[in-house]
Amino acid sequence: MIRKVRVTRRRDPEKLSGDLHPLAARVLAMRGQIGAPDYGLGRMLGPSLSGLGQATEILAAAVQAGDRILVVGDFDADGATGTALAVRALTAMGARDVCWKVPDRFLHGYGLGPALVDECLKLEPRVIVTVDQGISSIAGVAKARQAGVRVVVTDHHLPGNELPEADAIVNPALPGDRFPSKSLAGVGVVFYTLAALRGRLRELGWFDSRREPRMDTWLDLVALGTVADLVALDENNRILVHQGLKRIAGGHCVPGIQALLEVAGRNPRNVTAADLGFFVGPRLNAAGRLEDMSVGIECLLCDRADPARAIARRLDELNRNRQGIQAEMQAQAEVRVEATMEKIDGPVSGLCIFDDQWHAGVVGLVASRLKDRLQRPIIAMAPAEEGSREIKGSGRSPVGVHMRDLLVDIDTCNPGLIDRFGGHARAAGLSLDRARVEAFQAAFDAALEGREFAPERIESDGEVPPELFSVESALALVEAGPWGQGWPEPLFDGRFRILHRSVVGSHHLKLRLEPDSGGPEVEAIAFRAGALLSRDLPEPLHVTFRLEVNRWMGRSTVQLNIQHLVEGVDYK
Repeated sequence: MIRKVRVTRRRDPEKLSGDLHPLAARVLAMRGQIGAPDYGLGRMLGPSLSGLGQATEILAAAVQAGDRILVVGDFDADGATGTALAVRALTAMGARDVCWKVPDRFLHGYGLGPALVDECLKLEPRVIVTVDQGISSIAGVAKARQAGVRVVVTDHHLPGNELPEADAIVNPALPGDRFPSKSLAGVGVVFYTLAALRGRLRELGWFDSRREPRMDTWLDLVALGTVADLVALDENNRILVHQGLKRIAGGHCVPGIQALLEVAGRNPRNVTAADLGFFVGPRLNAAGRLEDMSVGIECLLCDRADPARAIARRLDELNRNRQGIQAEMQAQAEVRVEATMEKIDGPVSGLCIFDDQWHAGVVGLVASRLKDRLQRPIIAMAPAEEGSREIKGSGRSPVGVHMRDLLVDIDTCNPGLIDRFGGHARAAGLSLDRARVEAFQAAFDAALEGREFAPERIESDGEVPPELFSVESALALVEAGPWGQGWPEPLFDGRFRILHRSVVGSHHLKLRLEPDSGGPEVEAIAFRAGALLSRDLPEPLHVTFRLEVNRWMGRSTVQLNIQHLVEGVDYK
């Protein structure tokens, strides 16, 4: 369902590049970019993260000695792509014994915990490399090192007050780290670690008698993990994503990514960052949410098309199951929220909701939807598994509230209340004992008491002149990307007269519109908004939208992808 919002229009730029399509030039200038951006590989930052020296010495010695290297990832798309990248790159560099393992969300929880280390030790590794996790794994790292295993932590999550006593830590979020891009995803951190390793092995003459691999070979994996993890697309991340998208579009990606795009009905030749974020990422994540991310990693490690397609179909099935579970949980959560808000006298600062029947792998998605609607910090919680005393919580917060720091404050004021927690500014996870759920809810409310939140601000790139409603304009906007967090995809607003509306695909609203100022008719779609078919809508209809190319039956037409109903407009 699309919601009503107030829109703030970005200020029209004073200067535009004459070498670009006028709409793309305007959008880029509104983001401070005059002219076409240069996303060439030569502009990518070099490997200068702190800890790379120690990490590469350990890994280079293991590669040369033929020691077993165990890559331990995470159960989301970032961790899965990073794990696949590490296994592929280490093997290509000549490592003779590389294996991998990923924690089970329900059995092990997040990170390199002691229980997971016990299972890792059965594989008899000489070196463990974590991917997208490990910075908060104090006990697990200590246990591995006590067993004589060297541990290299690669992560991008914010560190706590205490760091694990690993043999090496590579993390741009470490205090004092001077790497300019603090927004690397976990897959980006491991990419830089492996790039530095390749350089060290070259210095040691390792490639004098064997083929030296190209690091850009794996940028398809880096692009997918970076987009799926919703990290800010600063310039360096945009270079990584742009180059990865080029590889996918050119048919030079791993078979698993191609299969996931195909099963989602997306043409790899026309792939965009949005395709990775909205179609491929969720199918990968479904494995980690409902079963075991090993399925997703196996898909990304497939070297043949047919097995990759078979696994992709399994991931698509899991994603459909996830959607059904989420829809049911979301409906229950909405009822719970409405009942809670009726009991509260005054504004709501945030909500922490728990249901004994919910699925722990899906609570983050429920929290995210509620956060979007209420623009308040939300934590949704469920048992780690049926009948478990361990409760898993997932939090999401709007701009203005740092979710992980909020958990730090709660933990500081209530020692022993939370068993484990970690995360980012906008998203975090935690676990605690069932007996402490109500105490945590009270502590959460207390931590937010008195906080005021600014109304949600949706920024618009303004109106589109009717003559620019064209496939050419939509393609120019795609070419000007990639777009994502911190470098927002173009969003316009405008007023239209409704000529026709219908429901397609059971619950999507299809519209034929005419610009209120005059101009050609244009097709539009509002996903999950079929309920608006029978409702009175204002005339003219004021909406925000993205300009897209709709490809169907060999034809390409321009289409407005409607995002919001607009209640009013402010100006920067």
